[in-house]
Amino acid sequence: MTTYPLKIWSNVKYLPVARELLRAVAAEHTVIFSQGPGDAEANAQLVSADIAFGQPPTEPVRQSATLRWVQLDSAGYDRFDTPAARADLQAHGTVVTNSSSVYDEPCAQHALALLLAHARKLPASFANQATTHGWPMLPIRAESALLCEQTVLLLGFGAIARRLAELLAPLRMKVVAVRRHKTGAEPIPIISEAELADYLPQADHVINILPASPDTQHYVNAVRLAAMKPGAAFYNIGRGVTVDQDALLDALQSGHLAAAYLDVTDPEPLPPDHPLWTAPNCVITPHTAGGHIGEFPRLVRLFLENLRRFTAGEELLGRVV
Repeated sequence: MTTYPLKIWSNVKYLPVARELLRAVAAEHTVIFSQGPGDAEANAQLVSADIAFGQPPTEPVRQSATLRWVQLDSAGYDRFDTPAARADLQAHGTVVTNSSSVYDEPCAQHALALLLAHARKLPASFANQATTHGWPMLPIRAESALLCEQTVLLLGFGAIARRLAELLAPLRMKVVAVRRHKTGAEPIPIISEAELADYLPQADHVINILPASPDTQHYVNAVRLAAMKPGAAFYNIGRGVTVDQDALLDALQSGHLAAAYLDVTDPEPLPPDHPLWTAPNCVITPHTAGGHIGEFPRLVRLFLENLRRFTAGEELLGRVV
């Protein structure tokens, strides 16, 4: 059990209430707050810290011989998910954890909201109110779908996808997920990557929740988009780099896909003149899926719970490396 004061480095820029919560509960340790890349004095102390919380720069973390644990305040961890980074972390005994437990619920709810909006044709009603003020009752009613008659294919089955599957259960949809390593304990049917081509033509909704990694770069490419059922909808709440956006644009402009709902893009922010902004039936939310009231205090509370576990020698939540 660790009992001595620890040196904690953090570059969180949260609301004052969350930052004071961190400072007060971690008062028994030395907490160093970095104000950003230009804070040379604070940043120099990262290499000699015991713990880092927030989004520490990758290279000092990989070089540090003292850092024992890094708590990322994000679900994504792709900067540390490379063979070279993993080797450095393992050589120094550094553990990296993410904050997926903070973001699985809001991201799952966001995906559900987009799926429901598509089925009930809410974008068409919103567009009508913002422009013509017409009354297109008959065409919108005719195109509105019942989700209980449709199939969802989840690309990835991590924390967000597991929670989304739970939210979809009452809707009586057929839900299938592709996963690289099947455990056998999943509550829904799991298919392998080799089977994906057989299932893409069956799905009414394809929801991408893949993290960024060398293996997932442009995972959703022209071939896989072409294999999707004509008139299907595509959703991305994973990472922008996992989708070939040029191929997606072609699929939307050709009418092969009925719609795309994107919470993440490549790059971010998406430039104002990017053609996806005006692509037919493309709805973009500016990386807001994980956002929610109380987000920052929840991140701090997760860190503090993991800090308690760390000092007690218990297993950490969200362990990555």
